[in-house]
Amino acid sequence: MKVLTKKTLTGFVAAFAFALVAVFTPLTPSASAQAEPVCEDDTYTLSNGIDCAKGADTPTTLFGGEGSIFTTVVNVLLFVIGAISVIMLIYGGIRYTTSAGDSGAVTSAKNTIMYAIIGLIIAFLAFAVVNWVLGAITPSV
Repeated sequence: MKVLTKKTLTGFVAAFAFALVAVFTPLTPSASAQAEPVCEDDTYTLSNGIDCAKGADTPTTLFGGEGSIFTTVVNVLLFVIGAISVIMLIYGGIRYTTSAGDSGAVTSAKNTIMYAIIGLIIAFLAFAVVNWVLGAITPSV
């Protein structure tokens, strides 16, 4: 019975989260996406088509400085890893305080906290290494 209740509760929480996302997601595209690109060149080449299809905010460099594709992807992934580590740290703390003296539960909670801290340290170090490498390989202006 407990498993069915946990699954039902998890389903309700997930449905509520999806409903919130659906309600608060804007239905109209942004102003930059609505602007029509200027494509008055009569030569039909691949590069002209690509330039015409790009939006105003589309990054043009893969490894460039601020706003490049690689930098954006790495920053988002490192943010997600850091957020998960913080959530697991909080979860481990809750498990530690509710262990009620059970030595197995205390050990498990301590391991969760330790691995969450290790995850945070790795996320910070990865951020530093990626920024250092990107600074070393991208030409400075």
